[in-house]
Amino acid sequence: MKGSGVSPNRNTYNILVHGYCKLRWSKEAAEVVELMRANDMVPNIWTYNTIMRGLCDEGKVKEAISLRDDIESLRVMPDEGKGVKPNAVTHNIMVKWYCKEGKMDEASCVVAKMVESGFSPDCFTYNTMINGYCKAGNPGEAFKIMDEMGRKGLKMDTFTLNTIVHKLCMEKLLKEAYELTVKTTKRGYILDEVTYGTLIMGYFKNDQSNKALKLWDEMKEKGIIPSVVTYNTIIGGLCHSLKTDQAVDKLNELLDKGLAPDEATCNIIIHGFCREGALEKAFLFYNRMVENSFKPDVIT
Repeated sequence: MKGSGVSPNRNTYNILVHGYCKLRWSKEAAEVVELMRANDMVPNIWTYNTIMRGLCDEGKVKEAISLRDDIESLRVMPDEGKGVKPNAVTHNIMVKWYCKEGKMDEASCVVAKMVESGFSPDCFTYNTMINGYCKAGNPGEAFKIMDEMGRKGLKMDTFTLNTIVHKLCMEKLLKEAYELTVKTTKRGYILDEVTYGTLIMGYFKNDQSNKALKLWDEMKEKGIIPSVVTYNTIIGGLCHSLKTDQAVDKLNELLDKGLAPDEATCNIIIHGFCREGALEKAFLFYNRMVENSFKPDVIT
């Protein structure tokens, strides 16, 4: 590049830093920063945020924290005499890492420091914290943050909503999970296939097949087209409820829509018939599937 008479600018170096960090080559990324300095090009906050994110991705969180603490002593431009101040992204990088590791106290401290620094937590911050609390087994704190978001006029993303619904279903709090979906729908949230699939599975696992089937109908009434994965959920639920004949009806519905069942679909139904003691039906279904190119596996 220099041989062509073109001098690299800060964006050029930042692109290199980003590329090395994506490859998890933080050492090489740091060498690019040193090259910038050697060429009188001062790194900016984007440069350091990229390296911090790269260090966290590599599990080098202590180095990332050290870099964050050192940022304010670094110069933005040679003649300004100002430090590079952490921005909202800087804090969110650390929040994401701590939540990923289940260290919610540390994540909360970062959010507090973020506020002290003059930055308001954004949707990314709140969504990350909600997911973190759910994964850490603390849905109560997740609800508090969700309510705080509502007061501030912010909305969870669908992934976060589904995370909470999943956690509540795992805790067998199905009434709370369903009420949450009703509450969020009134606030303008759009439930997706994953939301319904999670609730349907939860109801089946807790022997409430009628409610599961009601949700299945509601999902289709809203124009949500079930995928093979969601069909497998309801087929598995019906088999679990010893309603394998109804599960076969859902399989036929799946086929009528032009979808292709997978090995899991067929194995679920065969297992369902076996659980019911209907071995003849199991063998008849097995032969039907083999005729339609079904390839039995070890589970079959």
